[in-house]
Amino acid sequence: MKGFKSDKRKQDEGDAGKQFNLRINLFFFSTFIIFCIIIVRLAILQFVEGPELTEQETGGRTKNFPLQPIRGSIIDASGTPIAYSKPSNALYVTLLKNYNSQTDKGKENRPEIEAFAEKMFKVFEEHGSADAEKMTVEEILDKLDLDSKKQGGYEPRRIKGDLTDKEVAYFIENKDEFPGVEIVEENVRFYDKDTVAVQTIGYLKEFKGVKSLEKYKEIDEANKDQKDPGLKYTETEWVGFDGLEMMFQDELRGKNGYMSIPINPQNMIDGVPTMVPPEKGNNVHTTIHKDIQLKTEQAIVDQLDWLHKVPFSGQTHRNAKTGYAVAMEVETGNIVAMASIPDYDPNVWKDKTDNWDKVTPFMGNGTISPFSSGRSANNLESVLLLGSTVKPLSVLIGLNEGFFGVNTYYYDKGYAEFGGDKSRVRNSQSKAFGSIDPALALQNSSNAFMIDMVGKQLFNKYGIKGIDVWDKYMKEFGLGESTEIGLRGEFKGTIEYTNIEQAGSPLAALVYASFGQSGKYSTMQLAQYVTTLANRGARLKPQLVSEIKDQDGNVVKKFGREVLNEVNFKDEYWDEVIKGMNTQVAAFADFPYDIARKTGTSQQEVYSNGTRTLTDNGVFIGFAPRENPKLAVAVIIPEGGFGAYSAAPVARKIFDAYDEVYGLDGTPHPKNVKNEDGSTEDAEAGNN
Repeated sequence: MKGFKSDKRKQDEGDAGKQFNLRINLFFFSTFIIFCIIIVRLAILQFVEGPELTEQETGGRTKNFPLQPIRGSIIDASGTPIAYSKPSNALYVTLLKNYNSQTDKGKENRPEIEAFAEKMFKVFEEHGSADAEKMTVEEILDKLDLDSKKQGGYEPRRIKGDLTDKEVAYFIENKDEFPGVEIVEENVRFYDKDTVAVQTIGYLKEFKGVKSLEKYKEIDEANKDQKDPGLKYTETEWVGFDGLEMMFQDELRGKNGYMSIPINPQNMIDGVPTMVPPEKGNNVHTTIHKDIQLKTEQAIVDQLDWLHKVPFSGQTHRNAKTGYAVAMEVETGNIVAMASIPDYDPNVWKDKTDNWDKVTPFMGNGTISPFSSGRSANNLESVLLLGSTVKPLSVLIGLNEGFFGVNTYYYDKGYAEFGGDKSRVRNSQSKAFGSIDPALALQNSSNAFMIDMVGKQLFNKYGIKGIDVWDKYMKEFGLGESTEIGLRGEFKGTIEYTNIEQAGSPLAALVYASFGQSGKYSTMQLAQYVTTLANRGARLKPQLVSEIKDQDGNVVKKFGREVLNEVNFKDEYWDEVIKGMNTQVAAFADFPYDIARKTGTSQQEVYSNGTRTLTDNGVFIGFAPRENPKLAVAVIIPEGGFGAYSAAPVARKIFDAYDEVYGLDGTPHPKNVKNEDGSTEDAEAGNN
């Protein structure tokens, strides 16, 4: 028994020894880990956080005072700048001493800075612009902010901008008399005085007021960790808020300049500042051609005036107050004109106008959004029902689905009936066209054909799923999809054929869709759609920019034809539809090219003086020439009446303008040439 106890004691002593050794090992291991952490932390403090902590301790050895970047230009297809920054010299003063009236030293130095302001005032008086508003000595002292109520003590004060050459020369030549003075190059944004595609070009706003936009929200977040002072956005920096100004903000912006200012712990300057000048941004070359754009805008303005004065269909159309047009090259997808009328003068920001109520209603781009430049008299938006312009696609769908062939004939009695209650839809003016094939149905714009041969057939074949089939075709042609143009605020359209309750039944939804009364789309979507027809199924991305160049003229990036998707139909189907796009329109009676076109008149309910009535919207799509097409055009005139009278004349002038500049046959056909004395004459007169 004793032996057993002795063995037990030895075992317990062995276990205790093991536990002790384990604790010793854990202690040394933990100590090693703690020392490692301390060493790593000390290294971080010394090499990573050290400089920043030192700067915080001393009030910062240097501070960077940002100078606004110089924005690149937006240049039209002919090489004309339509948005550009003009250099302007500004005078800044860095306070080299304490002038704060709350301190004894500041009070002691005050007479010196007051004499400085007096001397500066005399320079402005003698060498400043005679037209500029004169500054007083008190205003100069106020801008110097001697008590640092507006700026830190070290920050340069901006005293005066837009200096004359004489002022700049004087301050540079007499720099010793004006310690702390710096001449800084700034820039003012100007826009073409002819207001060229202003909603497409866009405008600028201060960075602090645009952070709700996703793009600038991301930039604001990145700003917190931005180490490069040239890339750091300031609160008062002007940035693109819409159009190409925003779309190409990164390329146009350039880089901040900055003054690197040594300061002491009291946050005052402590040495000689150094200046890094701003870098100018890249130039964006847009596909819009100024001459074509201006003629497009004027065509809309003139047509609206005509609609107000000249009656057709028994009335004038004074409710038509807006118009939208897009011209898109068939081969490239380049947008050569993009007009939203009324427009506005974006130079109001430069002039600091107070007439915002005269500007804001027209800032929206009506070619891509319902939130457009103004409204028609009955407050209609710019995104409207397609009307008969959908019929080329409707016929293509019927052919591709096998509902009829190119040689199938349909007897048009002037109307079509559908549903159990025999609801009836008539052709325009109840015209009956008799025996017609698909091309003639399209040319004569037969509602009855579209209903009986397409809308009803889709329902018979697919039932309620016919709506999905129709929707698929529409989206393949860009109707109900983003065009991917890239501009802020693009609208995908209002799809109404999926609203079965509104239509009354799935059959009714397809019936109304088949002749263009169940979907509202933008002018840009219409332009992409008609370009897809011209390209026989290739849907192109609309291009607003051809290339981006740096300030030395080097190409930074090029843009070209980009196919978003392709629709494959038989050649005979395309032939039949393009042949049928032959609506008789007086505006093209003497047009020298064979043009494929389709007018549309979409009806819309409006409320006026407490009563509900129908109004007609004018729509037009077309491309020319019919074979080897060069240009596709879409026009919308809300409340303009029949498209043949309201929208088509605008389109004709756009085709003419393009023919003058580029040539619809590949050779420009200018109508007027300038003589040496500045007069113009008909370029074709010598050929008569």
